[in-house]
Amino acid sequence: MAKRKKTAARAKKNSKPAKRVQRVRLVKRPKRTKRPPLLANAELTHIDRRGQAHMVDVSAKNATERLAIAEGRVIMRKETLDIVVAGNATKGDVLGAARLAGIMAAKRTHGLIPLCHPLPITKVEIDINPEHSLPGFLVQATVKVNGQTGVEMEALMAVSIACLTIYDMAKAIEKGMRIEGIRLLEKTGGKSGDYRAET
Repeated sequence: MAKRKKTAARAKKNSKPAKRVQRVRLVKRPKRTKRPPLLANAELTHIDRRGQAHMVDVSAKNATERLAIAEGRVIMRKETLDIVVAGNATKGDVLGAARLAGIMAAKRTHGLIPLCHPLPITKVEIDINPEHSLPGFLVQATVKVNGQTGVEMEALMAVSIACLTIYDMAKAIEKGMRIEGIRLLEKTGGKSGDYRAET
């Protein structure tokens, strides 16, 4: 009897444990959102035949009325939004400073973006509206010119600097604010025609 027990114990000791079968979960990949199609006959106009950057010669183009609208968002806590809207920020009038900064930025775009032309801008309008659903501010810039090239970069620059100014003016309250969604909403005029972003 004792021999049988010893033999059974040895057999149990020497036997290999059964392998566990691992179940693999198949993870569904999120559907890719469709991007808007590229413009017909698109080419990089700021790159010459040798592949070098250069300023586009617009001297042969007719001067026409052109308009561009851009937008961006500054996301913040509800408490920060309430303080800015109430005008109680330590640096003073946050939105007034942001509007002026946006206007100045549009006029100085050619000095900051290397291949932009200096343009005789005829209008810069900065709209800053509180959006409690964000919470934060929605910033829009509208820029017009009667010239030989468009003002998309001026509108985008105006929005960017207005958003940065809001951040600078309110960073003493909240340093975790985010600037998001800067994009061109609309452009009219010029050889490439009109453009409107998908909502």
